[in-house]
Amino acid sequence: MELVVGTKKWSSWSMRPWLALRRSGLPFTETLVELRQENNRSQAEILRHSPSGLVPALKDGELIVCDSLAICEYLAEKAPGLWPTDVAARALARAAAAEMHSGYASLRGECPMQLEAEPRVVELSEATAKDIRRIVTLWSGLLDQFGGPFLAGDWSIADAFFTPVATRFRTYGVKLSDYGDAGAAGEYSQRLLQTPEYLAWEADALA
Repeated sequence: MELVVGTKKWSSWSMRPWLALRRSGLPFTETLVELRQENNRSQAEILRHSPSGLVPALKDGELIVCDSLAICEYLAEKAPGLWPTDVAARALARAAAAEMHSGYASLRGECPMQLEAEPRVVELSEATAKDIRRIVTLWSGLLDQFGGPFLAGDWSIADAFFTPVATRFRTYGVKLSDYGDAGAAGEYSQRLLQTPEYLAWEADALA
């Protein structure tokens, strides 16, 4: 398999399936497309690999899968263990990943992933604060229900989807206890940034 990703400092969508693929143990090669090139060069390069014109894209033989969540679901078919085995835990983990996939537009726009940036405290809009409060509620509820250390017990695709969020919280100085009863959510956020998979991505991003 070949995974086509964007600049690792910025492409949160690329990070998600890369983490899942790395965790799965399946062999793969990586193709990196530098984003934000002049004269639409990035778009032209992406279109060589991805019919959607977006990264990430997974190639497996003649098959090309272009959506982060769809890629992760495809990987879960090939490598059992990326979703919980318990039916309820799996359903809630999938729901959490889907919520991240489609939601939190204000947080995304106001706090883009910037792994190269020095952490700093910024003033956030009420819309972004609302997104953070929802994330705190979601994380705390799942960690309490399944006992951690990750959202549905063991690490899953849901945790891959929220790892870029943890980087945002670090970069923009977000203290989760300021946004509700954070419980174990703060420790969980730090735990996401200590997994071997994330540390490998971060090392590549900063190299």
